[in-house]
This record gives sequence, structure tokens and C-alpha cells, in this order.
Amino acid sequence: MKKIISVLVILSMITIFSGCGDTKVIDKIEYDTYGLFNKETKRNPNIEYKTIIGNIVWSVILVETIIAPIYFLGFSLYEPIRKVNPNRPKDSI
Repeated sequence: MKKIISVLVILSMITIFSGCGDTKVIDKIEYDTYGLFNKETKRNPNIEYKTIIGNIVWSVILVETIIAPIYFLGFSLYEPIRKVNPNRPKDSI
């Protein structure tokens, strides 16, 4: 039983640190994900970002580990989608 639990813990840790957000190359520049802790250094105002729902779910599931939610919410909460279109209204999708 201990062996099964240890294997499950190792698999979950591998899954945790793989994350659900990806970097994106836009106009030959690579933009990284950002979170609450690195917003000032990673966020680009000319790029549109979306919330990574998978990281929020993992944060809720693994809230007792403390480390996983800090990583997911602090450093990988938003992922780049595309350049901001100045002609598009803010309320449209």
C-alpha cells in the first residue's frame, strides 16, 4: 500500500510541475505565462492573456500541499493568447 501511495505522489508531483499553461511565440517573440507574484516583470500590455483554468483546479485540489497553489497562482495563472487588437471592443470575446 505504501508503494502505491508513493507512486501516486510521485506521479502527481510530475503532473504538478508540468503545469497547464504554455509559452507562446507571437511575432518571433516568446511570451511566458505569469501569475500574481511576477505580474510586473512578465506581463506585456500589448499581449492578450487568458486565465488557465487547469491551474486553478490543480490549486484547489492540491491546496494542502501549499507549494502547488503558490506555484500555480503565483507564477502560472495567465497564458498569452494573441496581440491586443485596439479596434476590438473590450467586452467582445
